[in-house]
Amino acid sequence: MAEIPETSVLAIASHVAYGHVGNTMATFVMQSLGLEVSAINTVEYSNHTAYKQVKGRKTPADEITELYDGLKQSYLNDFDMMLSGYCPSAEVVQAVGKIARDLRFNAMTKPGSFFWVLDPVMGDEGRLYVSSDIVPAYKALLNDADLILPNQFEAELLSDTKITDVSSLTHAITLLHRIHRLTHIVITSLRLSVDNIPSRTETLSVVGSTMRSDLSPRLFRIDVPAFPCFFSGTGDMFAALTVARLREAALKAGLDHTAHWQSPDSVAPTHLPLAEATEKVLASMQSVLRNTMTARDKEIHRLEKVQSPGGVNSLNEGTGEEGVRDRQMKQHLRETKAAE
Repeated sequence: MAEIPETSVLAIASHVAYGHVGNTMATFVMQSLGLEVSAINTVEYSNHTAYKQVKGRKTPADEITELYDGLKQSYLNDFDMMLSGYCPSAEVVQAVGKIARDLRFNAMTKPGSFFWVLDPVMGDEGRLYVSSDIVPAYKALLNDADLILPNQFEAELLSDTKITDVSSLTHAITLLHRIHRLTHIVITSLRLSVDNIPSRTETLSVVGSTMRSDLSPRLFRIDVPAFPCFFSGTGDMFAALTVARLREAALKAGLDHTAHWQSPDSVAPTHLPLAEATEKVLASMQSVLRNTMTARDKEIHRLEKVQSPGGVNSLNEGTGEEGVRDRQMKQHLRETKAAE
């Protein structure tokens, strides 16, 4: 923690009253590593949507702009980095882009003094969970970002390339570097086939690249065990840890006064600051998720003993199809809560 320099971060993402996703996750993670964080929330929800029921509101784009303008008028917008995550509408994506461009403009005379980490939250496993007009809105911002953190599906949307193997993955990343001048890319979760053999389901790959001066990629790959459980907020944890660890690695490499923290062409892919930071991020995440998995299993076992048929809650569960749906929903809520 002592190696991470003093860093002021503007975090723009979702917020929930209960749970660990969006800014609720990212702010805690970055502050625990010593970063100074200011948060603007793109939604205010009771809980995250994996519970399948939620109360709250989406923040209008003009309100996000107003909050930033309030920071700016009091000279409170001297941020070293910005992390942006879930945006509920194309208008909010555009508002976030305008904020990033303003911060970049303020840093024009000092290369490397502002860095934008963009997590283009749009969907997963072939399914959009935002409006389709958000996709072109994100594409329009890519030229302004320093690092993007898409999952496999989001990388496919942004590059217009179906990723099925190492060759198509390399093509997608090459396009993002060349067309959008993106300096850094990390695809946060991939399942790849090698020689037409699908990857093992218990393994996930994370692939990153920092482009060379000729816009060609420098690819590195890290494989990690996949846990047999769905966790919400892992992408937000990954992004927040990356902000801290890349800041640390860039300083170590002497890139803090270099535009976009771009390493010289002579640096090999596995020696890139981005690769070093990603390795640290994944080590932390594996530790946290392993402990969470253990606690989740214990909590589910405890609840099943208390709330099993014949237990204290069984009298009010009803019968027939409605009763079955009610029991299934309650079980889903218990399991989702236990995985927090």
